[in-house]
Amino acid sequence: MPEMEPLTQRDCALLGISYGQLLMDPISFQMDTKNQWVCLVRLLSNDPEWLSAKVKFFLPNTDLGSRNEAPDPTKRVLLQLRELHAQGPATWQAFIHCVCMELEVPLELEVLLLSTWGHEGGEFPSPLETGEEREPEPQLSYGLKRPHQSCGSSPLLKQSRKQYLELAKRYLQLLRTSAQQRYGGKLPGPGQPLAFHQAYIPTVLQWGRATASFNMQEGASTGTLKAEDGTEVSLQDLFNARADKGPRVTVLLGKAGMGKTTLTHWLCQRWANGQLDCFQALFLFEFRQLNLITSVLTLPQLLFDVYLSPEADSDAVFQYLEENARGVLLIFDGLEEALHPCSSGDGASPEAPGPALALFSGLCRGTLLPGCRIMATSRPGKLPDCLPTEAATIHMWGFDGPRVEKYVGCFFSTQPLKEAALTELRVNLRLRSMCAVPALCRVACLCLRHLLPGLSPGQSAALLPTVTQNYMQMVLALSPLGYRATSSLLGLGEVALEALEAGKVIFSAKDIPPSVMAFGAALGLLTSFCVCTGPRQQQIGYAFTHLSLQQFFAALHLMVSPSVEKDELTRHVTLNSRWVLRTKARLGLLDHVPTFLAGLASCACRPFLNHLTQRGEAWVGSRQAEVIRALKKLATRRLTGPKVIELCHCVGETQEPELASLTARSLPYHLPFHNFLLTYTDLAALTNILEHRDAPIHLAFEGCPLEPCFPEALAGCGQVENLSFKSRRCGDAFAEALSRSLPTMSSLKKLGLAGSKITARGIQHLVQALPRCPYLEEVSFQDNQLKDQEVLKIVEVLPSLPWLRKLDLSQNNVSVSTLLCLTKAAVTCPTIRMLQVRKTDLIVLLSPPAEASAELRGSPDPQGNASQSREPQRRSLTLRLQECQLTISDVEMLIAQLPEGPYLDEVDLSGNQLENEGCLLVAEAASQRHIARKLDLSDNGLSVAGMHRVLSALSTCRTLADLHVSLKHKTVVLTFAPELEEQEVTQERAVFPDSLMLRMPSKLPQCSPRVRLVHCGLRAEHLEELCVSLGGSCCLGHLDLSGNALGDQGAAQLVRWLPRLGTLQSLNLSENGLSLDTVFSLAQCFSTVRWVLHLDVSFKSQSVILRGDRRARDLSAGEPLPEFPAGAQSSGFGRPCTPRSFCLRECRLEPLSLASLCETLEKCPGPLEIKLSCVVLSDQSLDTLLWHLPRLPQLSLLQLSQTPLPTQSPVLLARLFTLCPRVQKVDLRSLHEVTVNFRSNKEQKGGCCGFTGCGLSQDHMETLCKSLRTCEDLSQLDLSANQLGDDGLRCLLKWLPQVPISASLNLSGNSVSPESALCLMETLSSCLRVREATMNLGSEQSFWIHFSQQEETEKTLSSVPLGEPFALPVNEAVGTQLTECIFRPEHMTRLAAGLSQAWQLTELALMRCCLSLGDLAVLLSLVKRPRGLLSLRVEERWMGRAGLLTLHRVCAQASGNVTEISVSETQQQLCIQLRFPRQENPEAVALRLAHCDLDTHHSLLTRQLMDTCTWLQRLSLSQVNICTAGSQLLQSLLSLSELRQFRLASSRVSPEGQAHLASGLSHCHRLEELDLSNSQLGEGKGSLVLKRAREDKYWLKKLDLSHFPLGVSTLAVLTEALSHMTLLRSLCLSRNDIGDIGCYHLSQALRAATSLEELGLSHNQIGDMGAQHIAAILPTLPELRKIDLSANGISPTGGVQLAESLALCKHLEELMLGYNPLGDLTALGLAQGLPQHLRVLHLQSSRLGPKGALSLGQALDGCPHLEEISLAENSLAGQVPHLCRGLPLLRQIDLVSCEIDNQAAKPLAAGLALCPALEEILLSWNLLGDEAAAELAQVLPRMNRLKRLDLEKNRITAYGAGLLAEGLAHGSGIQVIRLWNNHIPPDAAHRLQSHEPRLDFAFFPNQPQAPRGS
Repeated sequence: MPEMEPLTQRDCALLGISYGQLLMDPISFQMDTKNQWVCLVRLLSNDPEWLSAKVKFFLPNTDLGSRNEAPDPTKRVLLQLRELHAQGPATWQAFIHCVCMELEVPLELEVLLLSTWGHEGGEFPSPLETGEEREPEPQLSYGLKRPHQSCGSSPLLKQSRKQYLELAKRYLQLLRTSAQQRYGGKLPGPGQPLAFHQAYIPTVLQWGRATASFNMQEGASTGTLKAEDGTEVSLQDLFNARADKGPRVTVLLGKAGMGKTTLTHWLCQRWANGQLDCFQALFLFEFRQLNLITSVLTLPQLLFDVYLSPEADSDAVFQYLEENARGVLLIFDGLEEALHPCSSGDGASPEAPGPALALFSGLCRGTLLPGCRIMATSRPGKLPDCLPTEAATIHMWGFDGPRVEKYVGCFFSTQPLKEAALTELRVNLRLRSMCAVPALCRVACLCLRHLLPGLSPGQSAALLPTVTQNYMQMVLALSPLGYRATSSLLGLGEVALEALEAGKVIFSAKDIPPSVMAFGAALGLLTSFCVCTGPRQQQIGYAFTHLSLQQFFAALHLMVSPSVEKDELTRHVTLNSRWVLRTKARLGLLDHVPTFLAGLASCACRPFLNHLTQRGEAWVGSRQAEVIRALKKLATRRLTGPKVIELCHCVGETQEPELASLTARSLPYHLPFHNFLLTYTDLAALTNILEHRDAPIHLAFEGCPLEPCFPEALAGCGQVENLSFKSRRCGDAFAEALSRSLPTMSSLKKLGLAGSKITARGIQHLVQALPRCPYLEEVSFQDNQLKDQEVLKIVEVLPSLPWLRKLDLSQNNVSVSTLLCLTKAAVTCPTIRMLQVRKTDLIVLLSPPAEASAELRGSPDPQGNASQSREPQRRSLTLRLQECQLTISDVEMLIAQLPEGPYLDEVDLSGNQLENEGCLLVAEAASQRHIARKLDLSDNGLSVAGMHRVLSALSTCRTLADLHVSLKHKTVVLTFAPELEEQEVTQERAVFPDSLMLRMPSKLPQCSPRVRLVHCGLRAEHLEELCVSLGGSCCLGHLDLSGNALGDQGAAQLVRWLPRLGTLQSLNLSENGLSLDTVFSLAQCFSTVRWVLHLDVSFKSQSVILRGDRRARDLSAGEPLPEFPAGAQSSGFGRPCTPRSFCLRECRLEPLSLASLCETLEKCPGPLEIKLSCVVLSDQSLDTLLWHLPRLPQLSLLQLSQTPLPTQSPVLLARLFTLCPRVQKVDLRSLHEVTVNFRSNKEQKGGCCGFTGCGLSQDHMETLCKSLRTCEDLSQLDLSANQLGDDGLRCLLKWLPQVPISASLNLSGNSVSPESALCLMETLSSCLRVREATMNLGSEQSFWIHFSQQEETEKTLSSVPLGEPFALPVNEAVGTQLTECIFRPEHMTRLAAGLSQAWQLTELALMRCCLSLGDLAVLLSLVKRPRGLLSLRVEERWMGRAGLLTLHRVCAQASGNVTEISVSETQQQLCIQLRFPRQENPEAVALRLAHCDLDTHHSLLTRQLMDTCTWLQRLSLSQVNICTAGSQLLQSLLSLSELRQFRLASSRVSPEGQAHLASGLSHCHRLEELDLSNSQLGEGKGSLVLKRAREDKYWLKKLDLSHFPLGVSTLAVLTEALSHMTLLRSLCLSRNDIGDIGCYHLSQALRAATSLEELGLSHNQIGDMGAQHIAAILPTLPELRKIDLSANGISPTGGVQLAESLALCKHLEELMLGYNPLGDLTALGLAQGLPQHLRVLHLQSSRLGPKGALSLGQALDGCPHLEEISLAENSLAGQVPHLCRGLPLLRQIDLVSCEIDNQAAKPLAAGLALCPALEEILLSWNLLGDEAAAELAQVLPRMNRLKRLDLEKNRITAYGAGLLAEGLAHGSGIQVIRLWNNHIPPDAAHRLQSHEPRLDFAFFPNQPQAPRGS
């Protein structure tokens, strides 16, 4: 430690001490406090510059004036120490620490100074007195303060003008002097010691938003220029001498660290030096200081009390400032830090006090100091509302590359250091990117100055890789050599964090400990300034040199402080969205803390952190890991654009490759950035992360303010595949930077630069760069205000971009001449495929090499080497020049260009100014120069005369496919068919986007053009010239003249010309003012013009269309069914020829007109269809029509739809069967829809008649029946949905025997009551042809009567719903419904009488007819017949609760012998069969005497049953619970000798009752059938019952024990019994878990059952072993007719053996092997030996493939007895069985879920057509589409017995469903076609179902429609 120089006598004299005392005892002298001052003065006298710097720090803006000019150094030091001492203990203690820390102080003096003055509570003595008079202490202020009166304290004194100006002049000079003193010398830079100064380097400035500009250069005319967004700004542009007419308010926007505050200070310095001479006064305020003012201020107080006071009379000075406000500039720094909201009042005056922001608002609005200039700086975000809308905004972007190098050059004073630093920056690109931020550039230079002497070139990349490490190295570099104040660093961190969390950036001396203050001052980390807290209230304020530095120390404290828990640490790791700033009034102070935390989490920072904490690397590593873990969580989230940028900054700071890779992978492919400011540093952070990404990415920047050098950060980024910019702030500098980066982006395919301000200079750079981007596929320069030359330059580079697909130059300024240059380029450039121009749209589509090579491959080349030479001629080109103001001269130039180029695919010149001559010119060129697809000349001023000339020019064009001209709508479109040699090339042409390619017909007929001249104003006088023009055309296909003015005369003239126009396909004369007579005369064309097959007329809408083939008719818009797609074939349904049709809609037909029409149609060749829709027919007109029908022998169909008819229409139509014997069907619905079908002579006779919903009542029945009784053969009559009622029905039943109905009569929905049911019963005896009657009076209201053609002797009355047959065969007993007919007790007598009289009736079913127990007993007792059988089935709810005894008690009341009893409690049904007359059985007398005990009621019931049930043959009990009493009664019934069949199924018997049951079964010696299936008897009792049942059962023929508890013992009993049942014919043991072992024992027992016909063993899992046992005994069962082995787990191993044995069963009729994995091997085996009499074959879910299915199909084809086949759930893969010979008896085929597609549909439909007995076809869950529907629709009319077709879950559309509906119209017996879950929209399904109700689209099947015939 060096020693101080001794004091001289002169020094002692100045200090007032004794020199002798000093010599006598120097140590004691230093121990004295007063003497410590002496030592301190002596020490500081050696370094006066250091002391001045410290005084400047602790006493900012204090004018030391004469004190600094004192000639004696010691006195000057003493005076400065007095100033420091006067600030108080805190400042003095901090100064003492600075002395001891920075100067070389002797150790003994340092100890004395620190112990005395260096800590809190130490001695604070008074300074030395020099004996001189003390000068007054200076006041602290922004500038120099002078004594004055407070503003507004006294009225304005009247002064002369000269004095007034003098006061103002002195104040202005005072302002300039104050600024010169404050900013004298060079500006200090933040983050470095105050002693370090350097020159100011301006940053990049760019205009943002401005309505009027400052002049761009000196001497420009004022106010004439307009600042464009994105224009770069120089500092001279901000304020110049001619800026008066520019925006008065300017806002400078820049992110933290961009140098906003430095710029404001630099402006003040320039003004102080006289460079901004346009301003007389300049005031600078910082909002962070204004926020400390708690009181309200007026503007004079703000200017004079807060900033600088005038020497005198402040009011006069303020008045001068107001009068000269244009020369006043007020700068407000840090607008984003303003605390108080703007005042909303507009009437503020200078005297009105308010907060600082309110004064700022008044200044901006001009209410305060109007005319002054305002400049404010702010970070980007939400700005206060007080800023005017016309305020100019300027973006501060920091440094670009040259500015960085210039700054570094100014920073380093020596040439070697400067060159070394520049070398490091050029090598270390990451450090160079950080230097784009001026604050970071300064930090980096400080670090380099410290590190360069010991570094090798390029080593800075390892030491300064991140922002955080730059700050860390700066702290280390600024620290005194060998001194690392750990406690001071930690203290700074604690102060920084506490202040940020409290929203505080300015500190007082008390807020910072003295040692920390000294440390911060020594390192230049803290800065000081004077703070005004109110008028005359000032103090010293301290702050970190930059906000980012405070944030760095806050993050450092969070990382190393033990008091900060890990949860609190991770809580600060967040991402702040910059979008949130748009809604915040004030920016957050902790925004960059997460970035610094991430940087401190780097491994490179661990030694530094460990040194600070002294807790070991493990503790530091755990805290760093917490930060990394928090960032990983954020990296996996879906983030907005701003948060992505923040995350990239954080991840880059960590230097963790794993985290960077995770972040890069988590980014989406499309990464958009919208409407927030982005800098070069932001993009550099993003690209650093993208380096760790493998997948490509799309970056889109829209509406973002971008730094001009922003694209430079993309250099070398190989992950970007799609890059787009859309911002008005992108100018030439941006384009230049982008052009440097584009060639280095190896994966770039799409580039978009839209909405920018690029000029020719910027385009020149981009044009030079594009050829070096060979893989570009799409380039967009939309909305860039490009001129002609720029556009042509861009197009010139297209040949050098081989992969380019699309170039978009829309919304630029392109002239017509340039447009023609573009067309020439499109013709000559080999890669251009389309040029589309429409107003401001300009798009060029190109063909990359892959597509070009595909074109070459699609064109045959015999030589193999000529493809390349012929490629330009085969290239297709589309030109779309729409609304380009082209004239005839332009078109001439265009046509001259075309012969040089490829063939034209499409030319669109619509919306131009070609007129007639231009259109003719183009049409002639089109005939000579072939166009492949379309030529559009719409909206070009074409007239009628020009149209004729165009038609003549096109007469020689052989490729014209369609000509559409509408002069009213300005449409002229020509469509062409490709030539034969070009079709293959056309198919392989380049595929353009759907938005640019119009939908064109896939195939157009050659030489058959469609000519549409609609709404062209054509009249009769134009027709001759028109027809002459059209006559030259070859094979005219369709002619559309609709919407013209031809009239009747023109139509007649056109009819004469028709034969000369050739064979047309259609002629449209709609909307031509034709009369009805003229329309009728067109029907003559049926006879005179061969091609006319259909005439469709809608008179009201004036639609008149003549068509040829049916395909054209299907395209009509008037069809009710969905429109058929182009190319679809009509079904035809086997008709010999296409009928001609006349369709008339929407007109009124009078009798004379109708007669004229019919006379005209009489000459028409047949067959003929007449369809009248929405016409009005009077009674006379209907009579006229019906009278003419017999005179139309060629008529096949008459249809009247939506036509109101009179009420007597049913009677008139009924007479048709007599008037016209050819009538096959008459269908009248609701008096609005009539369909009359006529038969040809070859068809068999028989007709159908339907009058539904016609309001028929009793009054019409007699007349109607009289009309119908003359019919020779009426098969069906439908009178449903009328108003017959009971009286009308009675009348109809009276006439029913005389009406020759052979099939069915439908009377549903006629509001009948039970009275009608009784009337029906009374009528049956007189109508012997009735074979079935069903009546349901419930909600369905159905009533059907079916007839037989012969009078059968047996009748049946049944209320069972249709489709539930009785046990008897159909030809012996059928049923009719009496359901929910509410009978009362008095009805029983009439019902019984009807049953007694109709002795032919064999069955009666009363379902839910409210019969009570007594009613049923009465009915049974009253029914008496002379002979025959009667079955009575009753269903009532009470039967489920009555019990077995009660039901048998009812049976005992029967008047005849009971031969059958069937009881089902669950179904609530009782069925009794009676035989008349009643007879006694002698064998039953003994049984009756056995129960003669009169004392018991049970014995009495038993005796009654013995009398009634003497001849009981069948007893069936299903789903009943049998108690003990019931079992006793059952035991008695089982003892009857005639009992042959006993069924006890799904029932429960009590334990006591099981013994009675077993006893009763032991007496059934003649029992032939026994069914105990699914009965709950228990294994033990079941064995007993079975044992008793087998006793003496040698006559047993049928045994059903399905689901019976067959245990080991029971199975043994069964097998032993089976060995004796030699007459057994049927054995069913399904679901008994027999297994293979049980199957073996069973097979051994069955060897004796040689008469066995049926064997059911399904669901027993017998497996292959069991199948082998069964196969072994099959040859021993010669009578076997049915075998069921379903679901037994039989594989091909057992299946093959079964197939071999089944081939020996010659009488086998039913074979069920489904749900076994049999495979194709088994199918092949079965196919080789199928039994000849096979009727049923079930192989569903048997794992059959196409091979097995085909083999089975070949074997089954022609099988004469097959009735049912099921191959469902097999993967047939479209290979359905091919039936060439058909199956004549097949009733059902099940092919559900067999993967059947359209390809297999045709052979399938053909095979089904050969099965005439089919009733049900199941094809659901397949792959059938419309083609399959069309095939099925063709065969439906030929399938007369078909009732159900299931097509659920297929791929049929509305078109296919329409075909099925058409087929249904010719298949009357079909009940339903299921179409659920097909590709049919709900509205189309509803429309189809309303047209044909039998189409069912619901999830749950609807009630099947009743068949129309038998």
